[in-house]
Amino acid sequence: MEAEAFIALGGNVGDVRSTFDQAIALLCDGRAIRLKARSSDYRTPPWGVTDQPPFVNAVIEVVTSLGPHDLLARAQQCERAFGRDRAQEQRWGPRTIDIDLLAYDVAISDAELILPHPRLFERGFVLVPLAEIAPGREIDGVVIRDALARVEQTGIEKLPPR
Repeated sequence: MEAEAFIALGGNVGDVRSTFDQAIALLCDGRAIRLKARSSDYRTPPWGVTDQPPFVNAVIEVVTSLGPHDLLARAQQCERAFGRDRAQEQRWGPRTIDIDLLAYDVAISDAELILPHPRLFERGFVLVPLAEIAPGREIDGVVIRDALARVEQTGIEKLPPR
């Protein structure tokens, strides 16, 4: 059985756009995880800890044969491959890459994973790229373009293609 999932990428250390390309290639192996859509990259103001460089954010849509927990494990394995150590970093601080599961075909809530992401509808830096690739998609009863209309988007800038 296959499921569709949305995954957010973010980072503000190093060549983030190159890191995204490499991380997406590593994550989307063409078998267990296949890339369906990729948003543009967006420069976004830092969130949470504001005294740091701007972030680059993007969202991908994938088709996967993995369950949600296995998909999360693969995303975290990919983060580690690019030097991320969640245990040693400042929450909302600088990072080479952050890979978050936003939504999966089924909702889930347990000690390890909550889907849809509990702050999905609060964050312009996630909703802007998500709305680019799936504006009419409904997640948890909310249409993405409607959610986007309700959040702050100041400072979010679409980056030109490379």
